[in-house]
Amino acid sequence: MALAFVGAASSGDFPEPARLPIKAGLPDPLVMFNGKRVTTKEQWVNERRPELKKLFEHYMYGTAPAAPKVNAKVERVDAKALAGKATLKEITLTFAGIDGPKIHLLLVVPNKRKGPAPVFVGMNFCGNHAVLDDPKIHLNTNWIYPNQKGVKNNRATESSRGAQIDVWNIEETIDRGYAVATFYSGDIDPDRADMREGVQQYFKGKHDWSTIAAWAWGYSRVIDYFVTDPDIDAARIIAVGHSRLGKTALLAGAFDDRIAVVIPHQAGCGGSGPSRAIGNKGAESVKRINTSFPHWFNARFKDFNEEPERLPFDQHCLIAMCAPRPVLLSNAVEDKWANPDGQFELLRAADPVYRLVGKTGLGATKMPPVGKLLDSTLGFYIRDGKHSMNREDWRAFLGFADKHLKTK
Repeated sequence: MALAFVGAASSGDFPEPARLPIKAGLPDPLVMFNGKRVTTKEQWVNERRPELKKLFEHYMYGTAPAAPKVNAKVERVDAKALAGKATLKEITLTFAGIDGPKIHLLLVVPNKRKGPAPVFVGMNFCGNHAVLDDPKIHLNTNWIYPNQKGVKNNRATESSRGAQIDVWNIEETIDRGYAVATFYSGDIDPDRADMREGVQQYFKGKHDWSTIAAWAWGYSRVIDYFVTDPDIDAARIIAVGHSRLGKTALLAGAFDDRIAVVIPHQAGCGGSGPSRAIGNKGAESVKRINTSFPHWFNARFKDFNEEPERLPFDQHCLIAMCAPRPVLLSNAVEDKWANPDGQFELLRAADPVYRLVGKTGLGATKMPPVGKLLDSTLGFYIRDGKHSMNREDWRAFLGFADKHLKTK
């Protein structure tokens, strides 16, 4: 059963940030907030993991409302996509009782397969029309980042089509037997610091849920659809995301255990990188991320700008919440901003939780060589190059999924 985004800790449940003790090193994920040590799998599942969820909601991401019923309308089916190798579906997801945002889901499923297909699911930066060169794919009408190909006045144009084919590498993924599902982050909440025009406004009540929490909520609504689609193996869902959307993929994986494999790519601070100053010098900091993107996290997280060492957790605890499911952190040598060294330290710190629940965890004591996939349950990959998602990254993703989902 999925962990729903419900049950906020009230403001009286945990101390104000200034009253939390300073801890320079990474907090022990197996020590409860009250100091009690976790020694059994049952304690982890029933006590510590739920407590960590409340801590992350309270101090960092905010709490999203309960999931509404998801309605799905299949808008188009192309059974001969990719030269006949795949079936392409365009599906519109709406939420019962909410006259608001719609998720435009693009799903591409291999035709040559035995039974339902495992699926990579991730949000994209530019709209579904950018991931394949197909003139029939819905051209997204929401606000879009101005620095993307074919975008004018923050709106997509026909010249935007196919701009991110290499970023998503759908055809090669289909050839390996996996489906790919993607949707635009702006369908949930456009990534604007100056204006909130996303899904949050359509829910009544006090839900201090940030943009990243809203995006992760969107992942779960797509998974609500997957369990109804006979073409998809709902037991083999892989969440993937790049950069800020990698931060989101990790949060979605930690909070929704229907996700079988979690791949946050180059996710950095607030995602797969530490909030504390651990790892690469010059990596993104809590203060910088909160200043540049104040909407990504909740208001309380900004109280840690000057003293992130007061956080009663760090991002290794979010990784640990995925246990026993596989997690791959992937990076690039020149992307020091995302803090690859710090990310590897987080895997080391999450390893005891995986071992407690009966998994091998991290299969190495030091980072693997450049270009070599470490495919243990807690995996790591680093390639040459910069901050981007490309075909080389997808080959690592596919290799990791093959290892843990037994797909050939």
